[in-house]
Amino acid sequence: MKILHTSDWHLGRTLYAKKERVLEHKAFLDWLVDTIELHGVDVLLIAGDVFDTASPSSISQKLYYDFLVKVKSTCCRNIIIVGGNHDSPSFLNAPKHILASLNISVVGCATENIADELILIKNKENEPELIICGVPFLRERDISRFAEGESYSDRSKRINENIKKHYTEIGQLAVAKRAELGINIPIIATGHLSVMGGKRNEDDGVREAYIGNIEAIGSDIFHAQFDYVALGHYHIASCIQDHIRYCGSPIPMGFGEATQTKCVYLIDFTITKQIHTIPIPVFQKLETIVGDKAYIEHRLNQLKESNESVWVEINYKSDLLFPNLSVWIAEQTKDSLIEVLKLQNKRGLTELLFAYEDADSLDELNEFEVFEKLLHKEAFSDEQIDLLKETYQEIVSELKIGE
Repeated sequence: MKILHTSDWHLGRTLYAKKERVLEHKAFLDWLVDTIELHGVDVLLIAGDVFDTASPSSISQKLYYDFLVKVKSTCCRNIIIVGGNHDSPSFLNAPKHILASLNISVVGCATENIADELILIKNKENEPELIICGVPFLRERDISRFAEGESYSDRSKRINENIKKHYTEIGQLAVAKRAELGINIPIIATGHLSVMGGKRNEDDGVREAYIGNIEAIGSDIFHAQFDYVALGHYHIASCIQDHIRYCGSPIPMGFGEATQTKCVYLIDFTITKQIHTIPIPVFQKLETIVGDKAYIEHRLNQLKESNESVWVEINYKSDLLFPNLSVWIAEQTKDSLIEVLKLQNKRGLTELLFAYEDADSLDELNEFEVFEKLLHKEAFSDEQIDLLKETYQEIVSELKIGE
């Protein structure tokens, strides 16, 4: 039996809110179908964030359903899909009963009866061969209730404890189910959350799921009997323990991931458990160019000579002012396959916009840094600043959870 672990497709994702990535996603999904056939995959796990938004476009929906139809014509007998924090539970769950008839199991959110997250996979002879704990992203409202007057730290502790409780309970159910079957079959769990040891980039687009000190949970929450834990949420592939892994996103979420090798994991239980890393091809080249005029010109000429499509972000750095940088860049890339998605002229911005003040450009600051700068411009006491910052963080977290 072979299982393929993928996650964080983020169908509908754009770069800098303007560049569509439909062709990249289609190329990945076509490659994934071919990979399933090539390696004889029996079960496909999708560990959350199928879509980038709760209201996916018709194009994104078509990519999703076309893929599911194609997979059902391959050797893959079962598909398990769990919701992520970007996904709409109601949207994912809507066709679950229809998809179930095709051996496609969907768990969009935590279920009222946790046993409904337990999925028994059978072989061609209708014999049990795998138990899957299909745990989706655990929203606060699904696993615990808000207590009036609860402090910030108490709320964090409550959410943390309830996530651990959820995994403990489903792990116990899985072990009991295996004992009931009387067959020593593997148990696999999914998860869409932040686990300590996972890797991130500044521009990876990972939306913080909770507030406080639960942003990274220890891997000890996973039952000792789990043979593999397929994680989603972080976009960089990483191995927390040999059997607990993030496979990451299939395409770079931002330019910071442009040099990474994206992958999926193949878990092979044919004889003994083996985990293989399968690299994903680059479907659209991305590159960041940082330097002065001479270096930028040199690198752009090299890219033009390669005669391949490349999306570029350029960061001009020099002691010399270059006020006509955008015009010059347009001339350099004219009639080429180079598309410049972002252009930063930090020297020019500093001189032209902040000549009288030592400040940062807004696109270099996150929402918390901007708020802190505004606080320090007003006559607040240290105690007031601390209280306002804590309240502001809670408001931002609530807004992100509700997205």
